[in-house]
Amino acid sequence: MDARPLGSAPFAVSVAGLGCNNFGRPDTATFGQEGTDAVVAAALEAGITFFDTADIYGADYGLSETRLGAAIRGRRDDMVIATKFGHTGAPSPIEGAKGSLAYIRAAVEGSLRRLGTDRIDLYQQHTPDPSVPIEETLGALDELVVEGKVIAIGNSNFDADQIAAAETAAGRLGIARFVSAQNEYNLLSRSVERDVLPAAREAGLGFLPFFPLANGLFTGKFSRTERPADSRIARQRPHVHENAPWDAIEAYEAFCAERGITMLEATFGWLLAQPALSSVIAGATRPDQVRANAAAATAWVPSPEEIATISGLFPPT
Repeated sequence: MDARPLGSAPFAVSVAGLGCNNFGRPDTATFGQEGTDAVVAAALEAGITFFDTADIYGADYGLSETRLGAAIRGRRDDMVIATKFGHTGAPSPIEGAKGSLAYIRAAVEGSLRRLGTDRIDLYQQHTPDPSVPIEETLGALDELVVEGKVIAIGNSNFDADQIAAAETAAGRLGIARFVSAQNEYNLLSRSVERDVLPAAREAGLGFLPFFPLANGLFTGKFSRTERPADSRIARQRPHVHENAPWDAIEAYEAFCAERGITMLEATFGWLLAQPALSSVIAGATRPDQVRANAAAATAWVPSPEEIATISGLFPPT
């Protein structure tokens, strides 16, 4: 599988990544270790080397990291491991402001232990912490980079102004700068195109979309009247299906049929054609889903006209 640079990071990432938010999630095949092992093995066999998790993923704090750590034993050097810390909207057993030096120190040690590794390739601030100056957060992360516990750092859910402020602060202080930005981005959620993507490009960041398939809506498994009972949408987010723009999606299906490609292949192709996008991180709970995502990432390269056609079906709101 092809790999792309991730901003100024000293490593590349596979164009399809594996989102690990389902590891340790109840009512999924990856709740337990056996199911997680199967998905990780399928990803590696398919050429996926980029794995993205967070300390808050899973039924309990740290469970996704624990599942991933057990699954990668003996294969750590074949992978790029990303995790996140400091989601200000989620509970944590660590006390204190989530962008502070003390919090970050405690958080990284927990993640390293659960992942069973001596370093994290990409350590991402999960959400901005307005209670802590970005200079303090970046200073703490810089210490981790200098110590070798973290190879590169990224941000998640930052807006354009926050991305620019972090870049300015890191440059002024001469410390480690963010190499990546991770925000929601898919055909139904394109607001980042207005300012976040331009800010990321200006700062030289690689961009990582989350929910790239709109919770699975663009896997091709859904229709106006049907939704898989075992899907995340059916279990947790029925409103995604109910509120979907089905006229546009059915036009998109026709577009794909005319070209002999699947909706999944077209969606990966459209995403990977966007400037600064480094990897499409898609979640999976079964090996066949991983293999389908990996295959879709290399199946179809759209022309500029085809990119414009798809974009026109789902205009930004």
